Order: sequence, then C-alpha cells, then structure tokens
Amino acid sequence: MRISAEELSWSVAGTPVVRDVSADIAPGETVGLLGPNGSGKSSLLRCLAGLRAPDAGTVRYDGESVRDWSARRIARHVAFVEQDSGADSDLRVADVVGLGRTPFRDRWRGPGAGDRAVVAAALERVGLTALAGRSWKALSGGERQRAHIARALAQQPYGLLLDEPTNHLDVKHQLELMELLTGTGQTVLVALHDLSLAARYCDRLLLLHHGRLIASGTPAAVLTAERLAEVFEVDAELTTDTLGHPVVTYRGPLGTPTAATTPQPSL
Repeated sequence: MRISAEELSWSVAGTPVVRDVSADIAPGETVGLLGPNGSGKSSLLRCLAGLRAPDAGTVRYDGESVRDWSARRIARHVAFVEQDSGADSDLRVADVVGLGRTPFRDRWRGPGAGDRAVVAAALERVGLTALAGRSWKALSGGERQRAHIARALAQQPYGLLLDEPTNHLDVKHQLELMELLTGTGQTVLVALHDLSLAARYCDRLLLLHHGRLIASGTPAAVLTAERLAEVFEVDAELTTDTLGHPVVTYRGPLGTPTAATTPQPSL
C-alpha cells in the first residue's frame, strides 16, 4: 500500500508542529523517519495513522483520501505502534496482542479460531510465544514493546507506522526487529533515533527539522556531516560499513573542545 502526505500541517494551541510536509512511501518500502526531539516525527506519524486530523493537507492510502474514513476502516489498512508501551494492565500478553484483531470482529463477538491462530503467529514472530499466558504487568519494557509490535502484526495491516520501536530493546532485539520489519513485505514508516541503524535497514530516509521535511532520499544522500551539524548540532563523521551502508561516528556536540578540534561545516 502506498502512504502519502500532501502538504500536511498540524498545530497545537496555535503552535505549528508539522509544517507543509509532503512525502510518499511506496508499497513494500521501508522508510526511516529521522529528526531530533520536538521535530514533529510523532505528530506526523499520528496524522498518517488517522489518529490526528491535520489542519491542512491530505493523507492518502493508495491515492484515496482517508479524511472521511472511519477508525475501523483505517485500522484495517495501517497499524500504529506508539513510543510508550502504556500503563499496567491485568490482561495476559496474548490478550493484548489479540487487540489487533478488533477491527475485524463484531463488537459483541469474541475471538475465533482464526483470530487465535493469527495471534499465535504474531507472538512467534517476535519471540514471545513462551510468554503468551503471562500477565502484562510482569513484562519488562522491552517485552512490552515486542508485544505491541506483535499486536500490530496481528492486525494484518498493509502498512506499519512505528514511533521509535527500538526504545527499551537491547541490541539483539533491535536488530531482530529491524530484520522483521524489512522482511514483512509491508509498507513501513519507522521513526528512529539511531541513525546508523536507520541507514543500515531503511530504503530511504525522511529528515524532519522544526516540523519541516528538509531532506528525503537514500541514507547516503540524507546523512551528511553538514546536515547532522545543522539538524542535530553534532560534529559527526560518516564512513561506510562492509556492505556500503553509512555509519555515523560522533566526535561530540558542536561547540565542545572535542568537536572544536576538527573543522566545522559551513551552515
């Protein structure tokens, strides 16, 4: 499924958060959404997921505006994994993952055999089968995050929108998650803080700064020392790994003695 934003803007209390963003995520593409805290990443994702109505602009799925779509219809197309794994609950892990089947069930009908099979498959994909019967309260932060990803997979969407899903995950599970996302065949837009991780796994990157999209393209085209200095205020060196992916090495924040030992880019 193609997910598009056309001149999208959203503000809160009169303060612009997302400013005239136009972007296009092609079917089956994995795109990384980058930017410092406060750049508008979460708000843009929520607009694209139908959780916030933009002040201006249009969100389209496969070319069709979703402005008048019901929440249920949107949920049958995209799944959203938010940054915070949520509060404590008395539900079992399998029940939380089973919430992903809600858009496909009648309000008064419980899960059927097909729903349970989908939930079991989603739990297996994130490595949580052994914890299916455990209380949600007993999970670690990383386990909760993986369970929320399983819930999104159980939704069987055409597109996945994820807000910093690697938070709370150790290195192994970060890599496993990115391998999983790139292997789903679904359209994926994922907000990430780890620039090298984004460069390794994403087909393209979108870079937000003060709510505006200032760069879009391949990781090598978007991640430059000059741009990282401008947007993230860091002195960074770009190299490549053995597979040719950009790797970001930080010398320090701009203005520190460590960073000052190397020439700074002109902004």
